[in-house]
Amino acid sequence: MRFVRYTYPSARNVNFFNGAASRGLENEVDRLFNTALGNFSDRGIPVDLYEDKDNTYVRAELPGVDREAITVEHADGRLSISASRQPTAPQAGDKSAEPVTFTRNVSVPDQIVQADKISAAYENGVLTVTLPKREETKPRKVSVTVA
Repeated sequence: MRFVRYTYPSARNVNFFNGAASRGLENEVDRLFNTALGNFSDRGIPVDLYEDKDNTYVRAELPGVDREAITVEHADGRLSISASRQPTAPQAGDKSAEPVTFTRNVSVPDQIVQADKISAAYENGVLTVTLPKREETKPRKVSVTVA
């Protein structure tokens, strides 16, 4: 058996993200974070979907967004939610005080939803879109008879 002496690397000789060999590691770490957490650079709106027997609901938290800056559209089986807001107090020397825009598209099959009765409500920073189900897609109770 042979013993090999191991010493911990010191901070002076460790260069994680500047060498060619470590670029692969950096790319892999970025890929793992984007897969696990989602890519926040696309500024997507996180939504909750839930339903009851009559409706399907799409709930999105949009804190700090004015009601006038929210757009909800339904076309071709897709519900599109867009919102924009002004950034908070700009930092000193920061010239990029452009509004930040968030978007989210949710697939909503036309054969399930009554498109002409879709409604949206915005209260206390929470947008709730109500998608009424068509009568033929609602669950029905079937009575059982004794033969």
